[in-house]
Amino acid sequence: MNHDGSTNINLSDAEGEVQHHLDNLDRQMAALQQQIQRLQRLASLGTVSTMLAHEFNNLLTPIISHSQFALSRGEPDAMRGALEKTLKSGQKMATLCSKILGMATDDRTALVVAPILPVAQEAIDCLGRDLTKDDITLTLNVPQDLKARFSPASLQQVLFNLCLNARQAMVGRPGRLTISASRIEDRVVIQVVDNGVGIRSEHLESIFQPFFSTKQHEGRLDRGGIGLGLHICRQLMTEQNGEIRVESKLGHGAAFTLTLPAAD
Repeated sequence: MNHDGSTNINLSDAEGEVQHHLDNLDRQMAALQQQIQRLQRLASLGTVSTMLAHEFNNLLTPIISHSQFALSRGEPDAMRGALEKTLKSGQKMATLCSKILGMATDDRTALVVAPILPVAQEAIDCLGRDLTKDDITLTLNVPQDLKARFSPASLQQVLFNLCLNARQAMVGRPGRLTISASRIEDRVVIQVVDNGVGIRSEHLESIFQPFFSTKQHEGRLDRGGIGLGLHICRQLMTEQNGEIRVESKLGHGAAFTLTLPAAD
């Protein structure tokens, strides 16, 4: 204590204490963001649950009918044919389950040099349903040798969310979904374009904000939204030293453009 009765304040200790709290807050925020990303992935998979249930029913129906037919005949050839069809349907179901489980994992790999095409195909496969069944024509125009530096798991999640949104925007009408990619100087540019309902101009500045959704009042599970998908997409692209932007006109679809660092 000073002679005048005041107390010395150690500024260095106070600054250290403040910095310690700030560091703790940073760690908590990073952990919270990771949890939000995981919840968003699970929410996206929940959105396609209706489609997945329908596809599994389509695969189970022939398994049951062929098995019943083979058992009623009791003939080796009929049983063999039923087993072959059952095996084929079972393999399709196992492959689909594997892809969906892969989307639900927390494996956010480090940035690596990898081709774009396999990641785009995996994202489409995770939809769990052939788009032609919804009268949607898919065009995948990605060169096999086109590579970038990115996180495959993160890019897959971004493309999956964009494809899911595009499908929802085109349900009930003949649709076209185009995924294309090319290299422009030191960047790889990926475009996801649909001819769905489009986005209102007044919403374009807000769609990447958390909890903003134009589908919050949809009655169907496979068309709803909680407003985190595009926000997480922007976060994931930023973490990969990339960018995401959108162009759209109401009634004329939407075009999302992703950019990533190119690699040889």
